[in-house]
Amino acid sequence: MSRSLDRAMRSAVLVLAMLPVVAMALGRAATPEEIKAWDIDVRPDFTGLPAGSGTVAEGEVLWEAKCASCHGSFGESNSVFAPLVGGVTRKDLETGRSATLASDAPTRTALSMSPTVSTLWDYINRAMPWNAPQSLSTNEVYAAVAYLLNLSDIVPADFTLDQNSIREVQKRMPNRNGMVLFPGLWNRKGKSDVIATACMKDCAKSIAISSALPEHARNAHGNLALQSREWGPVRGANTEVAAGTGATAPIKLAAKQASTAAAARKLAEGGGCLGCHGLNAGIVGPGMSQVAAKYRGDAAAAAKLAAKIRAGGAGVWGEIAMPPQRGPSDEELKALVDWILSGAASE
Repeated sequence: MSRSLDRAMRSAVLVLAMLPVVAMALGRAATPEEIKAWDIDVRPDFTGLPAGSGTVAEGEVLWEAKCASCHGSFGESNSVFAPLVGGVTRKDLETGRSATLASDAPTRTALSMSPTVSTLWDYINRAMPWNAPQSLSTNEVYAAVAYLLNLSDIVPADFTLDQNSIREVQKRMPNRNGMVLFPGLWNRKGKSDVIATACMKDCAKSIAISSALPEHARNAHGNLALQSREWGPVRGANTEVAAGTGATAPIKLAAKQASTAAAARKLAEGGGCLGCHGLNAGIVGPGMSQVAAKYRGDAAAAAKLAAKIRAGGAGVWGEIAMPPQRGPSDEELKALVDWILSGAASE
């Protein structure tokens, strides 16, 4: 920066600092009712937890109706979201430290990681179900949490969870002692150094920076290169090849190769579409040929169907909800919709 420009900027800052403070007539103060609607967090000490109750049995019924389509009947599903249940032993309930998290191939689930039961209650209350967040009543949230806790043997099958018994549950959370308070990056006499006078001597001549996924996790969520943008500084590693081969450059999106019916069908098979939708007949949802027949001649069908696949939901073909499909790129989604509507899916 030139000295003249620097002086000009300093002068401008000084002038602004000398101006009188003027109240800007923008917006208005939030009302107590509006603040209350947002103030729904539940803290680790259960501050903010509303009164209510729910049983394990009630939670099981609720789970099948509103949760199993994404999480599986027993919270074990790994197709839409990561598993919620698993990786918890009776020993963990005694020690409060989830042993699997220290293993070479950890089972990371909500129940094995969460140190506080209030976290489960708070998240389900504010964000679930996926397609209708905050639609559950307080008692339904208690029931859903009770069912999850029972699946990990934290509470018995006849348990009723409420604002009082939840405090006893906290004493049995499998990773309740697993939280770690990390010290500051620069520790000086027991305190974090936020001033950090830079040391500019004895510097390393070269620094090798590397980052690699452990082998057991490389393909846990599919090929990362297919899930990255084709522009910008960040690229996903090509996890279909072994680590250390140097083959980490991005590869072309599968959608660019989906110009043929065979390629589009491969997208449908790889995305799990055919598990719920047969080619000619319905399974959980309608068959591909049924969808093509319903929208034949509809010029807006491609956009409507793409939006429906992306957002998920129920009502058009029945009450069983299809979970939102966030995995396919826009190009992949267009190729898949074109394939379905062309009728090639049923050939």
